[in-house]
Amino acid sequence: MTTTDPTAMTGLELMRWVQTELPADIPSIGRLLGMRFDEVDHGRIVLSLDTRPDFANPLGTVHGGIAATLLDSAMGCAVHTTLPAGAGYTTLELKVNYIRAARTDGQTLTATGTVIHAGRRTATAEGKVLDEQGKLIAHATTTCMIL
Repeated sequence: MTTTDPTAMTGLELMRWVQTELPADIPSIGRLLGMRFDEVDHGRIVLSLDTRPDFANPLGTVHGGIAATLLDSAMGCAVHTTLPAGAGYTTLELKVNYIRAARTDGQTLTATGTVIHAGRRTATAEGKVLDEQGKLIAHATTTCMIL
């Protein structure tokens, strides 16, 4: 079990710790889906994952929930990078626009989340998911409540 206290770190410190340490003893949706923290900056996060057959919808393409989860994670973590130690957030609203299907054959999907506004009580962010060819798969906005 980890001895690191996440509540003692700023949001940016925590996201950078997760990026570098890859804590295997902390359950997360990211670990379940195989997400990687590619970039962690103040107000901006880049995550990626490799698709797999388990991500398929009945039509045989990547289920929209995978893109939505990538977007929710990237945008929420981007918001988290703006928070002081001990603060948290929760998603109040998530709006996703799906543009095209993604394959389940191991292609890399990359999500970028960027903070638009970080206030005392709420924050907003936008995000995009691109495939390996740089084609837009989905884009989204979110509103988060600061806790």
